[in-house]
Amino acid sequence: MSAGLLRLYSYWRSSAAYRVRIALNLKGLAYETVPVHLVRDGGEQHAATFSELNPQELVPVLVHGSRILKQSMAIIEYIDETWATAPALMPVVARDRQRVRAIAQVIACDIHPLNNLRVQQYLESTFGATQEQRDEWTRHWLRNGLAALEHILGDNPSTGDYCDGEAPTLADCCLIPQVYNAKRFNIDMTPYPTVRHINETCLALEAFDKARPENQPDAQTAG
Repeated sequence: MSAGLLRLYSYWRSSAAYRVRIALNLKGLAYETVPVHLVRDGGEQHAATFSELNPQELVPVLVHGSRILKQSMAIIEYIDETWATAPALMPVVARDRQRVRAIAQVIACDIHPLNNLRVQQYLESTFGATQEQRDEWTRHWLRNGLAALEHILGDNPSTGDYCDGEAPTLADCCLIPQVYNAKRFNIDMTPYPTVRHINETCLALEAFDKARPENQPDAQTAG
């Protein structure tokens, strides 16, 4: 299937959008970035024009022709299956695919939702949490999740220079944005040597480097 015009609704610091940028870059797919500022004017994701695209009012959204694709994990698997050329983002063997999905879901389902912007905003608006309390909440769940990931990755012979073997997969697309978040919140990464090694290996690749938040078109003007 031809790529046609791919349009990614993204925010430079969104972990979920970051995942999709990595996947698109790994596949060598050209796409247009449409910035959605999640903070300015109360959050552009709440505007009627965007909520028509995604009633959840979340990024990313990937538009492929007439298709409007939501949820970063599902988008990445769609990309991998639609453009089924190397590099594959999922292993061939079922048990390996299960492992990759499990690692990815530790991040996307268990770690990321607890440090998501809307959760932090709710802590402040409903419970009166201070910025310091919000940050400590985030650091707690990041450390908790990174410790689990280090055990999963460091204690398995399937782990290579990447989360699963010697090529990036869906799991790496999820891991690197979460490490970025950990560094933003000044998490000491010393206790997680396997995670650190995988992060360094990935960021040495152009596909990951181009996807970094600071390399996005909206990074300079975003708050």
